[in-house]
Amino acid sequence: MLLIDELKQRLSDYMPKLKELHSVLNVEAAKEEIEQLHLKASEPGFWDDAEKSQKILQRTKALENTVENDRKLNQQAEDIQTMIEMYSEEPDDSMLDEIKDELDALDKKIGELTLRTLLKGEYDSSNAILNFHAGAGGTEAQDWTEMLLRMYTRWGEAHGYKVSLLDTVDGSDAGIKSASMIIEGENAYGYLKSESGIHRLVRISPFDASGSRHTSFSAVEVMPEINDDMSVEIRPEDIKMDVFRSSGAGGQHINKTSSAVRLTHIPTGIVTSCQTQRSQVQNRDYAMKMLVAKLVEIKEREHLSKIEDIKGVQKEIAWGSQIRSYVFMPYTLVKDHRTGYENGNVHAVMDGDLDGFINAYLKALSNGEIEK
Repeated sequence: MLLIDELKQRLSDYMPKLKELHSVLNVEAAKEEIEQLHLKASEPGFWDDAEKSQKILQRTKALENTVENDRKLNQQAEDIQTMIEMYSEEPDDSMLDEIKDELDALDKKIGELTLRTLLKGEYDSSNAILNFHAGAGGTEAQDWTEMLLRMYTRWGEAHGYKVSLLDTVDGSDAGIKSASMIIEGENAYGYLKSESGIHRLVRISPFDASGSRHTSFSAVEVMPEINDDMSVEIRPEDIKMDVFRSSGAGGQHINKTSSAVRLTHIPTGIVTSCQTQRSQVQNRDYAMKMLVAKLVEIKEREHLSKIEDIKGVQKEIAWGSQIRSYVFMPYTLVKDHRTGYENGNVHAVMDGDLDGFINAYLKALSNGEIEK
């Protein structure tokens, strides 16, 4: 039986953490900035510059979320304190489990918000662009790549993010050879940067009549969506644009017009494409965003002083050892080889249950146990 004194102590231990979070999140400064942004939004002509106004609204929403999360945490702590006082006045053992459950929920939320404070990278708050590439192995690897695409789609949707498929190249018999998607929302890149690398699958192949075990590999590339980045200069004459008919799903319109766009950065040979939007202009905009993101990511990762030093995606984004293994047979286990974090429910992971892996990565990164 739980003792009320133990529960009181747990709540008492959480109070300093709440104060520390309030300080680290700069809640008071956030409130002041929200007021200033509201004033800007009320100025005449605010909506004349759609891009600028959208950025202000996104910033406002992010700050309001910070303030609201802080308020909810403290309100929850106050509610637990009230429950403890009620028990002290009129003991009812059924309340003890309820208080414990509320403390467990508070602990989880404190942990989640603490992780957010680790997202201090320049682009952590940005939307995330994910590229998928099937490894060697034909149909088996292509099916695995489609499974990963579905996994991240489920993760994004479960967290309230907007998930959009930008481009896909179907496999010969099943699955996909490659694909691109964008996950839009606060801190999408900050969380998903942990997913960049080689993912390994071990299972009994559904495409092998002999029922033998297969190992497949797929590469996931994660980049931030970058707007107005001045660290790279892309000259118009260095861009080759090809248009073609979209081949994916999307109804009659998407297949009847040459709206799909492929961009090639001539100096580096980097290629990006988009075919899922309804207009050629929209597809070009997304393809350009992917190109800028890829150039910036490579430039920063390789510590290059200028964009001309980039030699191309095939040389810079290499196939290395896997960051995570997904084993379906002879046992079920998903293990991250960087952090050692494991989850035995492989089906839950494939349905988007990735938070444990992401949190373990962020903690290890913050503690200097792994390198980005």
